[in-house]
Amino acid sequence: MLISWWGALLGLLLAIILILKKLNPVYSLFLGAIFGCLIGGADLVQTINILTKGSQNVMGTVLRVLAAGMLAGVMMDSGAADVLARTIVAKFGNKMAIFALTFATMLITAVGVFIPVAVLIVAPIALEVGERLKISKLSLLVALSGGGKAGNIISPNANTIAAAKGFGLQLSQVMIADFIPAVVALLVAVATASLIREKGSAVSQHDLELISEPKNKKRKVQPTFAQALVAPIIAVVLLLLNPIGSIFHLEFLEKFNLDALYVLPLAAVIGALAMHQGKKLREFALSGVSKMTDVVLILIGAGAIGATITSSNLPEMLIQAIKSSGLSGTLLAPISGILMAAAAASTSTGVILATGSFAKAILGFGVAPLAAAAMVHTGAIVIDQLPHGNYFHVTANAMHMDIKERSKAILYEALVGGSAMLTATILYGFLHL
Repeated sequence: MLISWWGALLGLLLAIILILKKLNPVYSLFLGAIFGCLIGGADLVQTINILTKGSQNVMGTVLRVLAAGMLAGVMMDSGAADVLARTIVAKFGNKMAIFALTFATMLITAVGVFIPVAVLIVAPIALEVGERLKISKLSLLVALSGGGKAGNIISPNANTIAAAKGFGLQLSQVMIADFIPAVVALLVAVATASLIREKGSAVSQHDLELISEPKNKKRKVQPTFAQALVAPIIAVVLLLLNPIGSIFHLEFLEKFNLDALYVLPLAAVIGALAMHQGKKLREFALSGVSKMTDVVLILIGAGAIGATITSSNLPEMLIQAIKSSGLSGTLLAPISGILMAAAAASTSTGVILATGSFAKAILGFGVAPLAAAAMVHTGAIVIDQLPHGNYFHVTANAMHMDIKERSKAILYEALVGGSAMLTATILYGFLHL
């Protein structure tokens, strides 16, 4: 049963407006889906069936997101992420400080830590470095946020899982495809932060006092750098076994079709044991699940709005409109990622909305699933840092910036995200690599 295209479109617009008005995103998505179905011609029973089907369609992604929570919990709560950041910055030294800070944030995000948390972890280190080397807070934020964006598109995070499952791909396939765009984003972030290192306010002694630990506070025992690397290395190696086997036609590796659903928790358990923190696995698991709860709920809501759109003739109408305009249908992939992430001010929600709403239309233009996933995914990191989202405010607090000063970084961050999106679009959308 098809509902009208305008009903589905109005439902999506209502959901976006409600999100912009700061209503809970989950309820915004559900209300938009219900509204779209009802005014689009569905009755009450049909509306429930459409929403139920949509929620069921995202259950595979939900399971993998929960699995990723285990790894995130271990990396954040064990001290592993903090050790990785401090070691990298110390090894590169003062001359490559901006690169070190950018790369450290990229690495921490790439191993499964959420980008806002990655910035929170590296921010105290960045402020210490900035005060010593006279690097402005604006430059430091662009370095951290840019590094986080680069790491976010190659990580086993919720957004990458959503991009993969939205187009019927393996998580590792999307991570590999986004590697070159991530490297480009890293280099652009470093170059941009270096060019503006004296622009904006300087790091003050008051900033350092705010991040200093009380003298009576005992620092917990931290893992070594090698121990901190165990979990992410195991996760990456296991996830890459099948793609490597396919590339080099190694049959024994091709049989290892290891899914993120069990690879990520396994890597987390082995990593915790390597850090001699096996007794804290229960705490890490609880922490990881709590961190993923909001994402899971948004996934279910996005499944509902996605089913509303795919149950309509909107995808077909969109294809015809783009063909009539003479534009390349390939551009729908990055544009949908940009617009949906901007509307939600969230990479994960943007990818979920874009894949759930426009995957059928994008593939209808003959775009390969992997190319589509890479372009949607990189598009979602261009302007996901807008003020109506949590990331904007979390990073502002981390760098001790007011809203006006934090807003100055938006354009520079968009430049970083845009470089990754353009790279993916050229490589996979037009060169068909």
